[in-house]
Amino acid sequence: MGKGTTLVHCDRTDIGRRRLKNQDSKAVLPPSSPQQYRTRGWLFLVADGMGAHAAGEMASAIAAERVPLLYEKDTQRSPPLKLRHSIEHVNTEINAQGESVSECKGMGTTCTVLAILPRGALVGHIGDSRVYRIRGRTVEQLSRDHSLVWELETAGGMTREQAAGAAPKNIITRSMGPHPRVDVDIEGPFPIEENDVFVLCSDGLSGQVADEEIGLFATELDPRDSAAALLGLSLVRGAPDNVTVIVARAGAEEVSKTLPSDEQWPINDGEIIRPKGHPIPWKMLVACGVSFFLSLVFFSNWRTSAGLMTPILMIATACAGFLAFATLMAVFLKFLSTPSPRVRVLPVGKLLGKGPYRSYDCSPTEPLLEGIVTSLEGAVDTLGEADRERTVEIVTRMRQHVADGRFHEAVVAATEGLALYTHWLEAKRRSEADVTHGKENPSLHRPA
Repeated sequence: MGKGTTLVHCDRTDIGRRRLKNQDSKAVLPPSSPQQYRTRGWLFLVADGMGAHAAGEMASAIAAERVPLLYEKDTQRSPPLKLRHSIEHVNTEINAQGESVSECKGMGTTCTVLAILPRGALVGHIGDSRVYRIRGRTVEQLSRDHSLVWELETAGGMTREQAAGAAPKNIITRSMGPHPRVDVDIEGPFPIEENDVFVLCSDGLSGQVADEEIGLFATELDPRDSAAALLGLSLVRGAPDNVTVIVARAGAEEVSKTLPSDEQWPINDGEIIRPKGHPIPWKMLVACGVSFFLSLVFFSNWRTSAGLMTPILMIATACAGFLAFATLMAVFLKFLSTPSPRVRVLPVGKLLGKGPYRSYDCSPTEPLLEGIVTSLEGAVDTLGEADRERTVEIVTRMRQHVADGRFHEAVVAATEGLALYTHWLEAKRRSEADVTHGKENPSLHRPA
């Protein structure tokens, strides 16, 4: 069984181009020992808050802090059960905070959690943040969006494009916080192979970057470079929302291994299974009626009998009467009895949920790379002169690599251009912050 020591990951977050605050939160909880990896594994979390003032920021921060903490402290339950309990409990905490503070009324957050365990990848999910698995040249969405657009597509019979045009994409149908109770999707455990890449992200990324592009960067680059490139591409395309991404690549020690003798995972604490209504025990009632009838027959014959038949009929009357009484009491107790708890288990090798929900080919192709080149080219005019010249040179180099069929080199060049844009944007923000700070503090600009 693996030790969980070969996984490589990187996480990034950014406020985006239009938001005043970053309401996204993230968390990474690594195992501190091989034993801890076997019991709880790696844990990754992305939360996208919503609510006025600082409410959304607070809700996502609570989720990012409390869910990993409760998951780690729960040493008694199975991984899927403690993941569900942790998310449900934190939902109650966020709801209580929202109900007790007027400024936080109705605050909520998405919460998408990935646990990498020896048995596979387990997903706990509420909202429209996402988990992807990239294997080879295929990108799969392991979580489903709790959004109106997704419902229109899956239940309404619309295509993806039709659903996106029929409803605002930011309307979600399920989130943590607004209600005291919430349904949590638990998916997996999905088998893990060496070099499988997992991507968690908020909709600030998935709304600007196509699934195929996410798979392309995750496959061609290491987690550090792919996380930076995905964030950079979202920023180049305008990033109207906060952007958060976590990229994790599994190594040899994270390859899932299961044996038929492995312990089955309980997936509930033991629920009372109550049938609808009370089924009538007809057989017992018939037995009671027959016994009572026989007792009456024996009793009437006993009173008129003589000789040896008298004690025989007396005993028969007593036995039939006792049987009728005992059967009647059994029927009565059956109505009063409480069914015993039933613990449901997940057999080894079986999966919870219905994922993966979507699957796409993310092989590098000329049209896929041209979309990235075009986005980078469109940002050239916003750059300073030196950065503009370098970006034009990178775009030219990318197109030449694509024309020559050297797709990996084209992806590496795109990463260089996206990093250049990200650095320019960060410098621009620092400069604007310095100007604002100077206006608020005129003494900083007084001559000595």
